[in-house]
Amino acid sequence: MLGVPDTVVVSRPRRPRTRAVVALVAALLTTAASGAVPAGAAPAGTAAGVGTGAAAGVGTGVGAPTDAAHAQIPLYQQAVAVLPGGRRTGVPADAVPLFLPGTRVADPAAAVLAAALGASPTTSVHVGPAAAAAAAAEQQAWLAAGDVPGAGGPHEDLARAALLDLHSLTVADGVVVAGWSSHWRYVWPRDSAFVAVALARTGHVDDALAVLDFLAQVQEPDGAFHARYRTDGSGPPDDRGLQADGTGWAMWAAGLVLAEVDADERTAVAQRLAPLVERSATHALDLVAGGLPPASPDYWEVDEQEVTLGTAAPLVAGLEQAGVVLDAAGRPGPARAAAAGATRARRAVVEAFGPTDYGRYATRTVPDAASAFVLAPFWTHQPPGAVDAWRASVPSMRRPADGLAPGGAWRRDGVSWTPQTTLYAWVAAEQGDVARATHWLDVVERSRTPSGAIPEKILADGTPAAVAPLGWSAACVLLAVDALDDA
Repeated sequence: MLGVPDTVVVSRPRRPRTRAVVALVAALLTTAASGAVPAGAAPAGTAAGVGTGAAAGVGTGVGAPTDAAHAQIPLYQQAVAVLPGGRRTGVPADAVPLFLPGTRVADPAAAVLAAALGASPTTSVHVGPAAAAAAAAEQQAWLAAGDVPGAGGPHEDLARAALLDLHSLTVADGVVVAGWSSHWRYVWPRDSAFVAVALARTGHVDDALAVLDFLAQVQEPDGAFHARYRTDGSGPPDDRGLQADGTGWAMWAAGLVLAEVDADERTAVAQRLAPLVERSATHALDLVAGGLPPASPDYWEVDEQEVTLGTAAPLVAGLEQAGVVLDAAGRPGPARAAAAGATRARRAVVEAFGPTDYGRYATRTVPDAASAFVLAPFWTHQPPGAVDAWRASVPSMRRPADGLAPGGAWRRDGVSWTPQTTLYAWVAAEQGDVARATHWLDVVERSRTPSGAIPEKILADGTPAAVAPLGWSAACVLLAVDALDDA
């Protein structure tokens, strides 16, 4: 058990309201005509057509060959609904999604009508109108406390949905699960690092710091991290073992979050972050003492016999930011050690991976999404040729819906992955490449679920699949749109 309840039952809902009746009847008529969950049943502010699976693009990828047929993967759920008392529940893939405006709180009146008409309601949890209204007001207040990137522009609704996704995936103070499906309902240090940065850059600095506090709580005494953790902080749920990139991501996030803190509070916040960062830096310096770190699983989450760029690059990014945080915290000795270690590790990575165009391995050229990790906003000094190598990685990673796979060697099953697609959108925006950033955001925009959530995967025909929402993808969407605002 994860300590994250799936449901809670509260008071009996009131009689249906006219708005809910009209919307639900229209949604049910659409469902009956098409045999699919209607995109038109999306919450207020979500564009019609979201999640309908419209195909776009012609990329095929050149990864390791598999069956000629494209993969068919179900949508595990289409959103996470917010319940009274801070609890959460999944929204079934076949449900009619009707939420209170601007929230992920199911409309209780619509649930009554859905049950009466034999349709799948947004959730099976019975929530009274007063309790639902209170939960909706709480989520709306959280949104109002920060900023929605892209306000007034074409990606405002996508960014708002990403914020709702992150809030809905937050199950306790600082505890943001990667997704809601059972195997994803844990905390990954990598995912949480990206979420913390996204929260900080959208005005939710206290929430970002809470995320980093949780990472400090579960971190090993020597500064290492396991691949993932239970939501109650009691440790890893399995024996996957340590994953070295998590140490880098924790330091990197701490530096980028600190940059969003008001100047008069920066010293105190740096001192708050210092234990997490100093432990991480000590461990990272041990890992890169010989130049490159040892082999470790990275974001592909598979065992590796040789070091990958997905492990080495985040350690450089992390040590660079560790020097900044520790210096601000008044720890000059550890700050200098971290900065010097970052310089040595950066040189080793450039010498090893530069000749293979910043691909997955130093021994052969295999395009990989980790090529993004040597660019801004990760490394403070981009190596020569790295931008060109990053752009050159795209053709081998592109999939039929015009999103990206994790790397050129990834299986050719027609599936686009939104973590990598949105990662490239963010990096493009940070590079000032508005056209590419906009393109990849649009790919995700048109493949959201009927609830408007951002899925983990996009099938060849543009249909959302697998886990929805995915916190890492939502974070990258927010960061990309925020960077476009600056661009």
